[in-house]
Amino acid sequence: MNIKETIQLLGIQDVTTKRQKKNGTVTWKLPIKRWGKFIEVASFKSGYVRNNNCGYSNYQLNKCKMSKRYYQYANGKVHEFDTKERILIPREQDRLEYLISYCLKNYYIKNANRIAGGDYVSKWKYENDIKNAVIENCTPEVSVNVNGQRYEII
Repeated sequence: MNIKETIQLLGIQDVTTKRQKKNGTVTWKLPIKRWGKFIEVASFKSGYVRNNNCGYSNYQLNKCKMSKRYYQYANGKVHEFDTKERILIPREQDRLEYLISYCLKNYYIKNANRIAGGDYVSKWKYENDIKNAVIENCTPEVSVNVNGQRYEII
C-alpha cells in the first residue's frame, strides 16, 4: 500500500497552508481529538517531524541518539556532557512513512479506547459493562446433591 492510500485509509487530511507549502512544510490533521482539538502533525523540509498541537511547544517526533558535547570555560577547563541529538530525515517520502508509523503507534493504537465523538472510555469501564451484561443475560444454574438426590436452586 502506498503512502497516499494509507493516509486516505486512516482518515488523515492535508491542512497545509500556502505559506507552509512555500516553505516546504506539510501539515496533516488526524481524525483523533486530544484535549478537545484534532491532533495535527507536520513534516518539515529541514528533516524534522513535529506535533503541531501544543501551540507554544510543537515537540519533535524524530528519533534521538546520544552524543557528547564539550564546553570550555574561560579558565581553560573543558566540561564534557551527554546530549540527545535528533536524527533528521532528509527525504519527504521517508518523513511521511515515519510520520504514519509514529501516528499509528502513538495516536491510533494508544487511543483505541476512544469512541467516534472523541470521548475516552477506560478499559475497566468496558470490562464492567461486559460483566454486567453477562450477569443480566445469564441466569446461574445451581444444583445441590443431598443423599444422592439432585435439587435445582433457582
